[in-house]
Amino acid sequence: MLNRLPAVLLALVALAVQAEGTVYRCPGPPVLYTDALSAKEAIEKGCRTIEGTPITVMQSAKPRAAAVAPSGEVRGADARVDAQQQRTRDDERRRVLQNELRTAEERLANAQREFNNGQAERRGDERNYQKYLDRMAELKDNVGRYEADVQALRREISKLPP
Repeated sequence: MLNRLPAVLLALVALAVQAEGTVYRCPGPPVLYTDALSAKEAIEKGCRTIEGTPITVMQSAKPRAAAVAPSGEVRGADARVDAQQQRTRDDERRRVLQNELRTAEERLANAQREFNNGQAERRGDERNYQKYLDRMAELKDNVGRYEADVQALRREISKLPP
């Protein structure tokens, strides 16, 4: 019996060390890998043990601080733009959006003219009536797409300050 005592103690110590090193994978966003839970807590949270798989812990990158440009202007997440510069940006954005709107309205007018309310003339290469129907469906889709583009551009322009 005394000969077996050191072997039993050694086995108990090995189990204790193994229990301390048990790593659990807990579900949920974000997935949590931890060895700080007891077996009871792990079961309650629905965690599974990870056995025989090495775990690598990587430290995430720290967020960058705001950079200062040579002109003294602060750049970064907390950067503020003065009112005059913001007004210039808004004016430029308005100009670009209005140019895009003008182009989209022209495309829409051309598509509507070609579609002719579903009564477009048949072309010579459309002897097969199905080809004509396919072209009409494509023209109708184009008109819908161009109308959506025009509406989206008008919404964007309306969001800009006056």
